[in-house]
Amino acid sequence: MGIKVVEKEEIKVVGIPWSGSYLQADQLPSLFQLLEERLGEVPFQTKEPVLIAPFHSRESEFTYYVTTPVEEIKDIPKGMVGFVIPRKYYVCTTYKGSSEEVENTYHKLFAWMEEYGYEQDHQALSLEIYREMDMQQNAAGDLHFEIYLPVKTYKK
Repeated sequence: MGIKVVEKEEIKVVGIPWSGSYLQADQLPSLFQLLEERLGEVPFQTKEPVLIAPFHSRESEFTYYVTTPVEEIKDIPKGMVGFVIPRKYYVCTTYKGSSEEVENTYHKLFAWMEEYGYEQDHQALSLEIYREMDMQQNAAGDLHFEIYLPVKTYKK
């Protein structure tokens, strides 16, 4: 598992919000399907073939968004939200595997961050980026996506 620190530029997104407990996370795949069905409603989409899933995680629950990048945040469809993800530094890796193993990858990222002196920015959104070329594979349960955890400080 290759881990690195990258800076991502500001991203404007529009998509579907969801909040719930970690036990309800099995509902997330249906959000991707719903957004894919409604993509035609979202104006000003970029040509980048990705879905971006920003999220806030808390101790017992989280808020997750399935979004598409846009040039402008205007004319947001009913039931969707639009917002800007600011430019930020992230610790990132690419995940390939089963949905049951995703949590272990996050634990490895957190351990790497601690080992190398990075502190997670809990005020910023974490990101999962799903490329179009991987979507069929992901729908079949063999996941492939990029994970970005926001960082605020470098201790060493």
